[in-house]
Amino acid sequence: MKELIDILDEGGYSCVIAQGDHIRTFTRRGVADLYDLQQEDPAFLKGASVADKVIGKAAATLLVLGQVKEVSVHTISQPALQILQEAGISVSYDEAVHHIINRDHTGWCPLEQASWDLHSPQEIYPVIQNFINRQRK
Repeated sequence: MKELIDILDEGGYSCVIAQGDHIRTFTRRGVADLYDLQQEDPAFLKGASVADKVIGKAAATLLVLGQVKEVSVHTISQPALQILQEAGISVSYDEAVHHIINRDHTGWCPLEQASWDLHSPQEIYPVIQNFINRQRK
């Protein structure tokens, strides 16, 4: 995992995912890259190792549904940590926070807020789908 974190930090990526010897890097903010990967190539996520900068409930949901093996993250929300741990995913992190803040640092991340009262990945996933669809219109 240290190699993935080094790639994440040195390359300025938002997310790095390794499936065996194959490593993919991602640059978009939010959950767009994870969502697209889960939609287009779910086999790549299954059993993968993931290094990320920030993980909230939505990203954790996508990682659980993708059946990743392990996650290393700089900042994770406490609810996201719980979702990953309940799914049996190994998690290491630098900082656990109450919730993820938005890009402008003026309030909550919209997906963190929208999924706050939801508890399972199956409940949260439609919220992510609706959010992504609205963003892309």
